[in-house]
Amino acid sequence: MGIVIDTNVFIDIENGRCDVDGLARFKEYGDTYISVVTISELLLGVHLATDDSSRIRREAFVENIISAMPSLEFNKEVARVYSHIYSIFLKPRSKLGSNVHDLQIASTALAHGYPVLTSNVNDFKKIPGLTVLSL
Repeated sequence: MGIVIDTNVFIDIENGRCDVDGLARFKEYGDTYISVVTISELLLGVHLATDDSSRIRREAFVENIISAMPSLEFNKEVARVYSHIYSIFLKPRSKLGSNVHDLQIASTALAHGYPVLTSNVNDFKKIPGLTVLSL
């Protein structure tokens, strides 16, 4: 058992919109993981910081997450799931539209049989077969 935590949960924690202790209510799902896509998105935030002070603070926050949480790789099995889900969103008559990074995070969760914990359910609710948990 496990749970994949979406990038926006960490952004909400960093910006004080969510308390890290709130994650404790999801203990029943087992271990917590992050996708390597989430690592990439968090590091992007470090690189996009507008000043040195923000960059240093963000980098410390992100590096703490990376060192504390196990990550799930984007491997062959995840790529298989991703290609299937992405194809659904690319079909000509599909009105589903979604962010490819969210689809990659969802594919990682699906390939491992885990739900996704997010603070933005709309990013994930249209993805077939995915269990989405909200803060």
